[in-house]
Amino acid sequence: MIDFGPMWNKSRTLSSMTAELTSSDLRAMTDQMIDTMQQLISECENADVTFVPVDPEANDSFAADGALVDLPWTLGHVIVHVTASSEESAFLAAELARSVPFHGRSRYETPWEHVTSMLQVRQRLEESRRMRIASLDLWPDDPDYTTLRPIDFLDDALDARAQFVLGLAHDDQHLGQIAEIVRQARQARG
Repeated sequence: MIDFGPMWNKSRTLSSMTAELTSSDLRAMTDQMIDTMQQLISECENADVTFVPVDPEANDSFAADGALVDLPWTLGHVIVHVTASSEESAFLAAELARSVPFHGRSRYETPWEHVTSMLQVRQRLEESRRMRIASLDLWPDDPDYTTLRPIDFLDDALDARAQFVLGLAHDDQHLGQIAEIVRQARQARG
Protein backbone atom coordinates (compact mmCIF):
# COMPACT_ATOMS: atom_id res chain seq x y z
CA MET A 1 0.00 0.00 0.00
CA ILE A 2 1.12 3.54 -0.64
CA ASP A 3 2.29 5.65 2.29
CA PHE A 4 -0.23 8.50 2.11
CA GLY A 5 1.64 10.68 4.63
CA PRO A 6 3.40 12.79 1.95
CA MET A 7 0.04 13.50 0.33
CA TRP A 8 -1.63 14.58 3.56
CA ASN A 9 1.31 16.78 4.62
CA LYS A 10 1.44 18.14 1.04
CA SER A 11 5.09 17.28 0.48
CA ARG A 12 4.04 15.26 -2.57
CA THR A 13 0.92 15.25 -4.73
CA LEU A 14 -1.31 12.24 -5.04
CA SER A 15 -1.00 12.64 -8.80
CA SER A 16 2.76 12.20 -8.66
CA MET A 17 2.40 9.23 -6.31
CA THR A 18 0.04 7.39 -8.66
CA ALA A 19 1.39 8.38 -12.09
CA GLU A 20 2.90 4.95 -12.83
CA LEU A 21 0.10 2.78 -11.45
CA THR A 22 -1.73 0.32 -13.66
CA SER A 23 -5.21 -1.10 -13.44
CA SER A 24 -3.65 -4.28 -12.04
CA ASP A 25 -1.98 -2.23 -9.31
CA LEU A 26 -5.33 -0.64 -8.41
CA ARG A 27 -6.97 -4.07 -8.20
CA ALA A 28 -4.19 -5.36 -5.94
CA MET A 29 -4.37 -2.26 -3.72
CA THR A 30 -8.14 -2.68 -3.41
CA ASP A 31 -7.75 -6.32 -2.40
CA GLN A 32 -5.08 -5.38 0.12
CA MET A 33 -7.27 -2.68 1.69
CA ILE A 34 -10.39 -4.84 1.96
CA ASP A 35 -8.28 -7.73 3.30
CA THR A 36 -6.81 -5.38 5.92
CA MET A 37 -10.26 -4.28 7.06
CA GLN A 38 -11.52 -7.87 7.12
CA GLN A 39 -8.51 -8.81 9.26
CA LEU A 40 -9.15 -5.94 11.68
CA ILE A 41 -12.71 -7.18 12.28
CA SER A 42 -11.97 -10.91 12.08
CA GLU A 43 -12.73 -11.61 15.75
CA CYS A 44 -15.71 -9.28 16.09
CA GLU A 45 -19.15 -10.39 17.20
CA ASN A 46 -22.57 -9.01 16.31
CA ALA A 47 -22.68 -6.80 19.40
CA ASP A 48 -19.50 -5.06 18.22
CA VAL A 49 -21.26 -3.71 15.11
CA THR A 50 -23.53 -1.39 17.10
CA PHE A 51 -21.22 -0.83 20.06
CA VAL A 52 -20.84 2.93 20.62
CA PRO A 53 -17.19 3.68 21.40
CA VAL A 54 -15.78 6.54 23.39
CA ASP A 55 -14.48 9.03 20.84
CA PRO A 56 -13.71 12.51 22.21
CA GLU A 57 -12.68 13.59 18.70
CA ALA A 58 -16.01 12.65 17.07
CA ASN A 59 -16.97 15.46 14.70
CA ASP A 60 -19.01 14.70 11.60
CA SER A 61 -19.29 18.14 10.03
CA PHE A 62 -21.26 16.60 7.12
CA ALA A 63 -23.97 15.08 9.35
CA ALA A 64 -27.44 15.86 8.00
CA ASP A 65 -28.78 16.21 11.55
CA GLY A 66 -26.96 18.62 13.86
CA ALA A 67 -27.62 16.28 16.80
CA LEU A 68 -25.36 13.70 15.15
CA VAL A 69 -22.29 15.90 14.64
CA ASP A 70 -20.54 14.76 17.84
CA LEU A 71 -21.89 11.20 17.84
CA PRO A 72 -19.13 8.57 17.96
CA TRP A 73 -19.36 6.19 15.00
CA THR A 74 -20.11 2.51 15.44
CA LEU A 75 -18.21 -0.13 13.49
CA GLY A 76 -21.19 -0.47 11.14
CA HIS A 77 -21.20 3.28 10.55
CA VAL A 78 -17.48 3.43 9.74
CA ILE A 79 -17.69 0.49 7.34
CA VAL A 80 -20.61 1.89 5.34
CA HIS A 81 -18.89 5.28 5.27
CA VAL A 82 -15.53 4.05 3.98
CA THR A 83 -17.07 1.72 1.43
CA ALA A 84 -19.35 4.46 0.08
CA SER A 85 -16.44 6.88 -0.21
CA SER A 86 -14.19 4.44 -2.04
CA GLU A 87 -16.97 3.33 -4.36
CA GLU A 88 -17.68 6.97 -5.19
CA SER A 89 -14.01 7.53 -5.95
CA ALA A 90 -13.87 4.39 -8.11
CA PHE A 91 -16.90 5.38 -10.17
CA LEU A 92 -15.64 8.93 -10.65
CA ALA A 93 -12.30 7.46 -11.75
CA ALA A 94 -14.07 5.33 -14.38
CA GLU A 95 -15.66 8.48 -15.78
CA LEU A 96 -12.35 10.34 -15.89
CA ALA A 97 -10.71 7.36 -17.61
CA ARG A 98 -13.43 7.64 -20.28
CA SER A 99 -12.83 11.42 -20.78
CA VAL A 100 -15.99 12.43 -18.90
CA PRO A 101 -15.30 15.74 -17.10
CA PHE A 102 -16.03 15.81 -13.38
CA HIS A 103 -19.66 16.87 -12.97
CA GLY A 104 -20.33 16.30 -9.29
CA ARG A 105 -20.45 13.58 -6.72
CA SER A 106 -21.56 10.01 -7.37
CA ARG A 107 -22.35 8.66 -3.92
CA TYR A 108 -24.70 6.30 -2.17
CA GLU A 109 -24.16 5.28 1.43
CA THR A 110 -26.01 2.35 2.95
CA PRO A 111 -27.91 3.64 6.01
CA TRP A 112 -25.60 2.74 8.89
CA GLU A 113 -28.52 2.28 11.26
CA HIS A 114 -29.57 -0.78 9.23
CA VAL A 115 -26.19 -2.51 9.61
CA THR A 116 -26.43 -4.50 12.83
CA SER A 117 -24.61 -7.80 12.27
CA MET A 118 -21.13 -8.96 11.38
CA LEU A 119 -22.59 -10.80 8.40
CA GLN A 120 -23.82 -7.45 7.05
CA VAL A 121 -20.46 -5.78 7.71
CA ARG A 122 -18.50 -8.53 5.98
CA GLN A 123 -20.95 -8.62 3.07
CA ARG A 124 -20.73 -4.83 2.71
CA LEU A 125 -16.92 -5.04 2.50
CA GLU A 126 -17.02 -7.84 -0.06
CA GLU A 127 -19.71 -6.09 -2.09
CA SER A 128 -17.56 -2.96 -2.09
CA ARG A 129 -14.51 -4.95 -3.22
CA ARG A 130 -16.54 -6.40 -6.10
CA MET A 131 -17.92 -3.02 -7.14
CA ARG A 132 -14.57 -1.21 -6.96
CA ILE A 133 -12.78 -3.88 -8.97
CA ALA A 134 -15.65 -4.08 -11.46
CA SER A 135 -15.40 -0.32 -11.98
CA LEU A 136 -11.90 -0.85 -13.37
CA ASP A 137 -13.43 -2.96 -16.16
CA LEU A 138 -15.23 0.20 -17.27
CA TRP A 139 -11.91 1.81 -18.14
CA PRO A 140 -11.00 1.80 -21.83
CA ASP A 141 -7.96 -0.17 -22.99
CA ASP A 142 -6.19 3.18 -23.40
CA PRO A 143 -7.48 5.25 -20.43
CA ASP A 144 -7.57 9.03 -20.64
CA TYR A 145 -5.18 10.47 -18.07
CA THR A 146 -5.62 14.05 -19.28
CA THR A 147 -9.16 14.61 -17.98
CA LEU A 148 -8.59 15.88 -14.46
CA ARG A 149 -10.63 16.60 -11.35
CA PRO A 150 -9.35 19.53 -9.26
CA ILE A 151 -9.15 18.77 -5.53
CA ASP A 152 -8.69 22.01 -3.63
CA PHE A 153 -7.96 20.48 -0.22
CA LEU A 154 -5.01 18.61 -1.75
CA ASP A 155 -3.86 21.40 -4.08
CA ASP A 156 -3.93 18.83 -6.87
CA ALA A 157 -5.82 17.81 -10.00
CA LEU A 158 -6.48 14.09 -10.18
CA ASP A 159 -6.47 11.82 -13.19
CA ALA A 160 -8.35 8.52 -13.12
CA ARG A 161 -5.58 6.68 -11.25
CA ALA A 162 -5.26 9.32 -8.55
CA GLN A 163 -9.04 9.63 -8.23
CA PHE A 164 -9.33 5.87 -7.67
CA VAL A 165 -6.52 5.89 -5.10
CA LEU A 166 -8.09 8.84 -3.26
CA GLY A 167 -10.74 6.38 -2.08
CA LEU A 168 -8.04 4.06 -0.75
CA ALA A 169 -6.36 6.99 1.00
CA HIS A 170 -9.67 7.75 2.69
CA ASP A 171 -9.99 4.08 3.72
CA ASP A 172 -6.47 4.26 5.12
CA GLN A 173 -7.42 7.24 7.29
CA HIS A 174 -10.12 5.14 8.99
CA LEU A 175 -8.06 2.00 9.73
CA GLY A 176 -6.97 3.32 13.12
CA GLN A 177 -10.56 4.21 13.95
CA ILE A 178 -11.72 0.70 13.06
CA ALA A 179 -8.96 -0.83 15.19
CA GLU A 180 -9.88 1.40 18.14
CA ILE A 181 -13.59 0.56 17.92
CA VAL A 182 -12.71 -3.14 17.84
CA ARG A 183 -10.38 -2.72 20.83
CA GLN A 184 -13.01 -0.90 22.88
CA ALA A 185 -15.74 -3.38 21.93
CA ARG A 186 -13.57 -6.34 22.98
CA GLN A 187 -12.73 -4.62 26.23
CA ALA A 188 -16.41 -3.94 26.92
CA ARG A 189 -17.19 -7.61 26.28
CA GLY A 190 -14.55 -8.57 28.85
